[in-house]
Amino acid sequence: MAARDLYEKDFYKILGVSKSAKADEIKKKYRTLARELHPDKNKGDKKLEDQFKAVSEAYDILSDEKKRAEYDDARTQFERGGFRAPQGGPGGQNFNGDFSDLFGGGSSQDIFANLFGGRRGPRKGQDLQTESTISFRESIFGTTLDLRLSTDGGAAQNISARVPAGVNDGAKIRLKGKGAPGEAGPGDLFIHLHVKPHPIFSRKGENLMITLPVTFSEAALGADIKVPTLSDEEVTVRLSAGTPNGRVLRVKGRGVKKAHVTGDLLVSVEVQVPRRLDGKAQKALEDFASATQDEDVRAEFASKAKA
Repeated sequence: MAARDLYEKDFYKILGVSKSAKADEIKKKYRTLARELHPDKNKGDKKLEDQFKAVSEAYDILSDEKKRAEYDDARTQFERGGFRAPQGGPGGQNFNGDFSDLFGGGSSQDIFANLFGGRRGPRKGQDLQTESTISFRESIFGTTLDLRLSTDGGAAQNISARVPAGVNDGAKIRLKGKGAPGEAGPGDLFIHLHVKPHPIFSRKGENLMITLPVTFSEAALGADIKVPTLSDEEVTVRLSAGTPNGRVLRVKGRGVKKAHVTGDLLVSVEVQVPRRLDGKAQKALEDFASATQDEDVRAEFASKAKA
């Protein structure tokens, strides 16, 4: 863009906002105009297409805090006559005067290149963002999302996105070319994933974790117990006699599977204390207590308390 074109354009007027307009007002106005003027909605109308380009150009400057400040400063200088276009210069596109005081050094060409981000050719469409929530199981094994999205001024479109196995809560998926349309091609679409918690499984790194309730007799005497997995199979874990509450058992290869690593399933033992006992069970437990009354399980505990 020529320098003369830049300072003569009133981007505020093009967007239909005041010079004091806040960022959200500018964004809202741009979206409204973009919907009305978008080429997909007005195919073949060159005038509206040019208006759409002008609105997009204005928004590109006014939506960027730094570019807007530089533009405002330049417009103020020009309107005060601080810089003048040469008479009879080729095309009227060069300036007399020095921009360095206003912008901290650099030629006029540098100034305007910075103001427009150095982009003089067709622009790529904006990147878009959306969110999606998947189940814990889907995060472990992967899934396919079917989304219906619409861009400013564009028609709604159905988008299919593959979620790879083993993604974490908060992961981001990028779909190239699925963003807003632009002269130099569409932008990208970013999908932020949220993973719903599972009723009994949780995750730490590539390992899956589960808390396994066992009876007092199973922990004391030992037992083979079936444990569910996310793949709907069951695996058997062996409790050794005298397994304490909180013991963690490891089942190899039953965790999160990725390309180069496979985690384990960590089973935490939780001994359940009976809430009520019938006569026979109570008598058996009393006999057990009587038979083990000489065992002082808190002897070491008491001595450490005195340390």
